[in-house]
Amino acid sequence: MTQPIYNNNSAKADILVQALPYIQKYFGKVIVIKYGGNAMQSDELKQAVMEDIVLLSLIGIKVVLIHGGGPEITGTLNKMGIESRFVGGLRHTDAETAKVVQMVLAGKTNKDLVGLLERQGGRAIGLCGIDGGMIKAKKHKGPHDLGFVGDITSVDTTVITDQLARGYIPVIATVGTDDAGNVYNINADTAAAAIAGALKAENLILMTDVRGLLTDKGDESTLIPAVNISQVPALIKEGIISGGMIPKIESCVEAVRREVGKAFIIDGRIPHSILIELMTDQGIGTMFRV
Repeated sequence: MTQPIYNNNSAKADILVQALPYIQKYFGKVIVIKYGGNAMQSDELKQAVMEDIVLLSLIGIKVVLIHGGGPEITGTLNKMGIESRFVGGLRHTDAETAKVVQMVLAGKTNKDLVGLLERQGGRAIGLCGIDGGMIKAKKHKGPHDLGFVGDITSVDTTVITDQLARGYIPVIATVGTDDAGNVYNINADTAAAAIAGALKAENLILMTDVRGLLTDKGDESTLIPAVNISQVPALIKEGIISGGMIPKIESCVEAVRREVGKAFIIDGRIPHSILIELMTDQGIGTMFRV
């Protein structure tokens, strides 16, 4: 009668023991996680992400959570009777929309995430790129005028490192300012890479709605588990990296070039995907490295 219970407990113990070298590897290190996609919309997935982050924090890993909030911004604009406008797949942010972006990202979305982490037993603090001059930006230069969409010019990590030293999980909304006080909407993947690079983080994790980088986009069994950043231009040329994956992977490449140990694209639709990637031999997504 006791054998099944013993086997079950033994299996649980084996899982914990297998995680030990990873806990030792990451103890005291900084991990930057960019949170978005379906994992930010589903209550079940949101719960799993918060549990993962709190667990990592409690075992001595310094977690920085970066978030966007496109659907929340669109929903708020709709309620205010303001039409969302996209140019080349990117949100056009006029002065009125910029105020809404700041209100939603640095306000409700940010504080909701802080509250979720706190309810899971974590110690979290909400920040945005405006705080302490963290993210300085300038107007985005590109083929289209996107209004108050910004490119990052510098990152000051003082506020982040201060909060990490105090045992908090910084939760950062991706808005920035220029020296004139203009507020800019910043792409969350880009901001996560820049912040990870400035922190010299051990890892950057981008949560997405895809399995990772696939050789055949229609076949998840063709997942490419690891890519050297030197291979990326050829993969783009071959069409293996295309469309919306290009800016995400460029963010991973930029992070690694800025001395982040490794960058990962993982499927946020899978519960506890962060723990599976960091604490197991198999991993779950695509890793980018030198």
